[in-house]
Amino acid sequence: MEEKKSTTERGPRRQGRRPQRREARVKPEFDQKIVSIRRVTRVMAGGRRFSFAVSLVAGNRKGQVGVGQGKATDTPLAIEKAFRDAKKNMITVNMTKDMSIPHDVEAKYAASWVKIRPAKGKGILAGSSVRTVLDLAGLKEVGAKLLSRSKNSANNAYAAIKALKKLESTKLKSWHK
Repeated sequence: MEEKKSTTERGPRRQGRRPQRREARVKPEFDQKIVSIRRVTRVMAGGRRFSFAVSLVAGNRKGQVGVGQGKATDTPLAIEKAFRDAKKNMITVNMTKDMSIPHDVEAKYAASWVKIRPAKGKGILAGSSVRTVLDLAGLKEVGAKLLSRSKNSANNAYAAIKALKKLESTKLKSWHK
């Protein structure tokens, strides 16, 4: 009669275990940054109902950028919805070779008013959510000024997108023939 070997003599048991080395995670196509997150309350007959409203900016730092909003009962779901919305409303920014913009643009969205201009050798000179939009679009040599006194970061981001959209229609002219 053969004796059964113990688990230590047979070697370690490998069934149902995870592999020791984790595979490198695939880098997502778009980076995202949350611009604003709010807890919204609505009063019902049974009490208060809470939900979360999220505004985020998504971009690939190569000329594509978008702003999206999502609302759900829990934050991760709201973020997911906002990201889907941002991808759906993505624009392609018309950039120069030195990662700047060809000319000054300005736009108004709701009460937010923004002016974006090229700033050679200065980096990104912008504040608030406009900076996030310019950064995730991949622009490097630009300056932006919020001309309104609006503190609504979602509307400021939408104003920046609207201004960058004006660059889309303007193509760079080639002076040599």
